[in-house]
Amino acid sequence: MTQLVTFQAADELFAVDIFAVERVLRHEAPRLLPNGAPWLLGVIDHGGRTIPVVDLRERLGLPAVEATERARILVIAAGDALVGMTVDVVHAVIALPDGALEDPPPIYRGLAREYLRGVARHAGRLFVVLDAERLLTSAERIEMERALRTETGHG
Repeated sequence: MTQLVTFQAADELFAVDIFAVERVLRHEAPRLLPNGAPWLLGVIDHGGRTIPVVDLRERLGLPAVEATERARILVIAAGDALVGMTVDVVHAVIALPDGALEDPPPIYRGLAREYLRGVARHAGRLFVVLDAERLLTSAERIEMERALRTETGHG
């Protein structure tokens, strides 16, 4: 059995493994980082830790929308780091039987395909399942860490 947290960004439905999700926070405007990448919105303080926040829409090439009352920041474990990911709305936790995750269809090509674990069908809806470990490349992780060190004065 696989449990997934389902959410929406733009008009697209996504999911991520529940074990990758540390917290779901109300959306707050991150503090901007100087010279940050376009997909790096800034940082938030959560539990005494500085957490970088990634704009999932920008990351996946989706249209930008204004944050609403339902917007959230998913704090996910991406490797050994915690990263915030902006989403428009968190829907629910769903359970899939083992083997129900399908390979991504060929329509997903190139870099975007690298972020995917597959697709899941649940209650007549199709969810794109993201791979939290692969949402940021190693070069992007280095860039993010450099921006964080500059922000916190440890660089």
